[in-house]
Amino acid sequence: GSERSGGPCARVRDEVTGAHPRADGTEGSTGGSSGSAGAGGAAGAGGAGGSAGAGGSGGSGDGEGAWGDGLIARRVDENGGAEQFAVLPSRPASSSAALMPLAYDGNLRSRLDALRELVGLSRTRLDSGTLAEAGRVLDEAAARRRLSGQHTVVAIAGATGSGKSQLFNTLAGVTISETGVRRPTTAAPIACSWSDGAASLLDRLGIPGRLRRRPLQHPDSESPLRGLVLIDLPDHDSAAVQHREQVDRILALVDAVIWVVDPEKYADALIHERYLRPMAGHAEVTFVVLNQVDRLPGEAAEQVLDDLRRLLDEDGIALGEYGEPGATVLALSALTGEGVGELRETLGQFVAERQAPARRIAADVDAAARQLRSVYVTGQRTGLSEEAREEFADRLADAVGATAAGEAAERAWLRNANRACGTPWLRLWRWYHDRRDPVTGRLSTRSQADEEATARQRVEQAVRTVSDRASAGLPAPWAQAMREAAVRGARGLPEALDELAVRAGLPPGRPPRPGWWPVAVLSQATMTLLQVVGGLWLLGQIIGIVPPNLGVPVLLMLAGIVGGPLIEWSCRLAARGPARRYGHEAERLLREAAAGCGRARVLDPLAAELLRYREVREQYARVTGAGVGVGTATR
Repeated sequence: GSERSGGPCARVRDEVTGAHPRADGTEGSTGGSSGSAGAGGAAGAGGAGGSAGAGGSGGSGDGEGAWGDGLIARRVDENGGAEQFAVLPSRPASSSAALMPLAYDGNLRSRLDALRELVGLSRTRLDSGTLAEAGRVLDEAAARRRLSGQHTVVAIAGATGSGKSQLFNTLAGVTISETGVRRPTTAAPIACSWSDGAASLLDRLGIPGRLRRRPLQHPDSESPLRGLVLIDLPDHDSAAVQHREQVDRILALVDAVIWVVDPEKYADALIHERYLRPMAGHAEVTFVVLNQVDRLPGEAAEQVLDDLRRLLDEDGIALGEYGEPGATVLALSALTGEGVGELRETLGQFVAERQAPARRIAADVDAAARQLRSVYVTGQRTGLSEEAREEFADRLADAVGATAAGEAAERAWLRNANRACGTPWLRLWRWYHDRRDPVTGRLSTRSQADEEATARQRVEQAVRTVSDRASAGLPAPWAQAMREAAVRGARGLPEALDELAVRAGLPPGRPPRPGWWPVAVLSQATMTLLQVVGGLWLLGQIIGIVPPNLGVPVLLMLAGIVGGPLIEWSCRLAARGPARRYGHEAERLLREAAAGCGRARVLDPLAAELLRYREVREQYARVTGAGVGVGTATR
């Protein structure tokens, strides 16, 4: 629809041409003709770096060179031409202090540092798509921090026909953005700044100089909206794809958003599902304005506003009521001006606080943290318990045959004791038996192919079990990393255990001998000597060398014959304890060797992965700004 004639812009001076509107509607010129005005307009539209007053002597003089103060937003027609809609006054030249960059408080800086550390620690474990939003938040936070902290960039967004451009013009006090019934009316974002120094902010938004404006205000007045940079966006439901893309791009960069809805489409699913609900965490930098309340009779406006609040509550948006932080919900009419003053006052307080940029970044960090929660937090106990470690060591010991090796060592010790303490005749028989059936002495229990295959299966099963235990309760990416680390460590583990079975089967050095062992050997030698003496004595009597006397030699022989086995039996009983201890020592050594091998190849890599997860989990807790329930991890 067409705008009302007259108004402030009908009496302003065209700073581009230097012309003043005449009473009859034609333009006079103090600095050039109508033709020169057209030239000046073209220069202003085409060069963002030129001065707004390039066509005349009344330049703005703000030093930014990016403000086309003498040009109104133009609508591009089907033929590629542009239709001039109105003109704006330029601010007089003024000198302003250097703008201070945005400063984040300590808590937000700590959260951003934690998010940066979190992304760095997670790059090798998570795909780039998962970390993309967190990386974008870090980039935008760094970019916004380098820009002005004295300005607040607020976008006005809404659906087709909601009246957002009309509200934009009303806040500016002059027609800047075109309104009408033709859809879409706004084809490109238009900016209006209430103070100098916002050029770099608008460069970041990609808004060219020809689409940057000033509000209507007295040059000497101090506007309550000083520091505000207002952006009129295209329709978010526009039929033109590029319009929707511009809306999405700029909404991700501005400090705050004013959503304009109308009584007919305030409950439209598109705006709630695509924008309001996903940005529920940005409530503190969100305004929701019910426009066109002049069309509602009686108490219908309050009823619609209450229903709008209900829908926002269902979207998860906290409402800023009763002093609580949250979204600001207002009802107004941009056409009649009803409620606009309240919005202007609220917006002025919001801008004066200069907290919107930091709040927006904090909300973005919150959103990124919520998106990443599933890859860092499960709420379950995580880690590898001592019981699982012992079970893994026991499985490896079984695979390497530690128990059998200990039993073999015990038998070997008993065999050595029997050889040392046994009767000579028994030792002679055992020597003969060993020659007929020689024993290699090796204690490996997996010499056969089937035993080796069984042992390999036991090792693989032990690795699978411990990796499953270690990854239990972890988010999927970290559980997968845990299993991969176990598989890498298990390569070559069966072969290493085979070497251990051969190398660590017996304790090093000679088997220890108890103190009674020499006494037993001497006693056994004495019994043997008695048998020999008694036998020789009897032989001498038989051949007549010595006088006959059967009693003494027979007693000597009986003492030796009975005493030898008795001593051997006693030694066998006494040797059980030392032999058992020797076997246990051999088993312990082999178990420790197998456990050490498994620890170095499997458990240590798993512990390293658990430590990395614990580090990223701690960083995630810092990102969220609170100690979230992330479970308990054990090393």
